[in-house]
Amino acid sequence: MSGKVKRILKITAIVIGVILLLLAGGIVYLTVREYRPEAVEKVNPGSGARTLAEGEALTVLTFNTGYAGLSRNEDFFMDGGSKVKPESRELVEENLRGISAILELHDADVCFLQEVDRNSSRSYHIDEQAYYEETLGLTGMFGCNYKCDFVPYPLPPIGKVNSGLVTFTDYGVSEASRISLPESFSWPVKTCNLKRCMLEARIPVEGTDRELVLINFHLEAYDSGEGKEAQSRILAEKLKEEYDKGNYVIAGGDFNQTFEMIDGYPIHNQEDWVPGVIGQADLPAGFTFAVSDNVPTCRLLNAPYSGNYQDSQVYVLDGFIVSDNLEVSRIENIDTDFQYTDHQPALLKVKLK
Repeated sequence: MSGKVKRILKITAIVIGVILLLLAGGIVYLTVREYRPEAVEKVNPGSGARTLAEGEALTVLTFNTGYAGLSRNEDFFMDGGSKVKPESRELVEENLRGISAILELHDADVCFLQEVDRNSSRSYHIDEQAYYEETLGLTGMFGCNYKCDFVPYPLPPIGKVNSGLVTFTDYGVSEASRISLPESFSWPVKTCNLKRCMLEARIPVEGTDRELVLINFHLEAYDSGEGKEAQSRILAEKLKEEYDKGNYVIAGGDFNQTFEMIDGYPIHNQEDWVPGVIGQADLPAGFTFAVSDNVPTCRLLNAPYSGNYQDSQVYVLDGFIVSDNLEVSRIENIDTDFQYTDHQPALLKVKLK
């Protein structure tokens, strides 16, 4: 073997060694810095002060805001597209204005928001919770479900993420908690993946020892199915626990699953992301789904929105679970033409019996 070949092999070995060392160092860093929330953590209960009484009606809106970065002209690499983040801060700000206008227009008593960034590279480090707080004139309750110093994939990488669930209400909340859900991924992938949770808010019902328990959630999307099923079981156990206490319960958010009772939007794209299915058998006694199919609530992000349901894959993934001591008078999905995010909000009206 010539001296030149030996030098090339030596340089190659050094380069490979440096790359492996960097990769190992990155994994060690992410492992040390991994977000490890407690099973239950108390959170700021917000600024609401309004009282709630038996017989009172209220409206609840759930809306996955897509970190104000997944508007109608966007796609996303995890859904079969190519983009990692929107092209400009101005686009995120435009989407925030649009989402805020929708929240103001429908003026719900309770808002469940998902995918709200507070300091993330993908949304240009805008504090989106603060933006919505200014719009609504309320302090929100925040449950972090995605926190990582640097998400190293794909190329270009996602980078820093600090994001989660936010619940807004002008009712007085006695206690609010972040409740961890089972993780869907193992090490090392889990070090820079979501840590799913439920965001619970407890509102006393005036003149009684009962509470209205509000549960905001965003279940797993990209696992093989076991994670969503485990998280759905924990959610069902929580519903039963509160119902057995005599409480009123409304759980709402992004199920990342379709509903067996809704078949209006067939899945014609089987190549990219395909959701699981959830049904009445997955709920404890005393509960039903409150979901609508008047318009879909989510589109697949494999390409920009086509403007119609035939060319763009759409689903109903968002809605509510309601205890039978609440009377449902309205459930409707709001048609926003996917202008500002890849989801459309669902609006519920109920009355405490």
